[in-house]
This record gives sequence, structure tokens and C-alpha cells, in this order.
Amino acid sequence: MSDQVAAGETAFPASSTAGYAEVADALAVQYEQVTFEDVHRDVAHLIPSAPARILDVGAGTGRDAAALAARGYHCVAAEPTAELRAHGQRIHGIRTVDWVDDALPELPLHQHPGRFDAVFATAVWMHLDAEERRAAMARIASLLGTGGRFFVNLRHGPVPEGRRMFDVSAAETVLLGRTYGLTAVYQGERVDLHGRGGVRWSELVLESA
Repeated sequence: MSDQVAAGETAFPASSTAGYAEVADALAVQYEQVTFEDVHRDVAHLIPSAPARILDVGAGTGRDAAALAARGYHCVAAEPTAELRAHGQRIHGIRTVDWVDDALPELPLHQHPGRFDAVFATAVWMHLDAEERRAAMARIASLLGTGGRFFVNLRHGPVPEGRRMFDVSAAETVLLGRTYGLTAVYQGERVDLHGRGGVRWSELVLESA
């Protein structure tokens, strides 16, 4: 695995990350308070068998990527907020996953070409506006191999101060995925694991033909 973050992946901070750097210390604690198993319990059976190649977009502290790597997967963790990457490397180590400074919608992944068996976007998609979501879905579809799966968690509810979020429905996301050849194989909802009032989540898994 890479010993350091691949440099030069993004030319400037992604607008979707607004508000994250300033509260990265608190978010790192919050992210690690729940486990990969807690967050993805309902879709775990749809994760391809190891060893598979997995991309975690907006990886945060790398909680999910590190958990998958521990299960024998090869994981690339794309996180554009330097402060969160630093926490992730401190908590999970720099050799656990391949860390890159990269973000949707472009997500060039210059250092990691090729297809993935699965792509995760946990609490990421609602940060993209409509045009960015279209470009991002096209990019995700191009990154998935045949039968590859896109795991999406959408947040609904109050927007934290300083953040950039949009009201994105599960139905819209499924329809957009279909435009780019991805079919929904799972749709569900869950409560907020941190107990935040008014916050709920949609869970989707879209599969490449």
C-alpha cells in the first residue's frame, strides 16, 4: 500500500467539502463512534467477496475503508479534506489503505486507474448539486466493472451550519443511475445512528450491467 497521499489529484478544494476542515477534529471523533458494521449492516450481504477492489469516495477518517481492508479487500480511500485524511492516517495507519486527495464529480484517480468491484459514497452524494450529480454518476458508472456495485447513503434533514447540502431523494438517485446503466438492487432507510433529531438516511445499492 502507498506510504503517503497521492499528491496533485485535485487542483483546488471541492465545493462539496465546505465546512468540513473547520470541524475535522470533532468529526473524526464522531465518525469513529460508529462502526462499519453499524452503518452498512443492511447491505453487507451485497458487498462483493474478498479479495475485491473497492473505492471509498469521501472516505473521511477511512473508517469504512480500513474495515474493508482488514477483511482482505484492496481499498482506495479518496478524501479531499486534508484534515480528515490526517486523522484517518493517524487512526488507521498509512499502509492500511491507499489514500488519495480526490473528489467527485471529476474523481480522476490518476494514481489508481482501472475498474472497481464496488464504490462506496457514504454521506457524500447530497453535497453535490444536480449538475455535479449527473457528472458524478457518469464517472462512477465508468469506474465499475461488470456487476460492480455502488453503495450510496443519503442524508435527509436539517443542514448543519456552514455545510453545503441538497435535498436529494432516493428515487431521483435510482433514476439517475439507470440513465448510466446502473440498476437498483437494494433500497432502504434507517434512522440516524448518532440520534440527531430530524435526520434520517436512505441506503441504495446500484449495480452495473
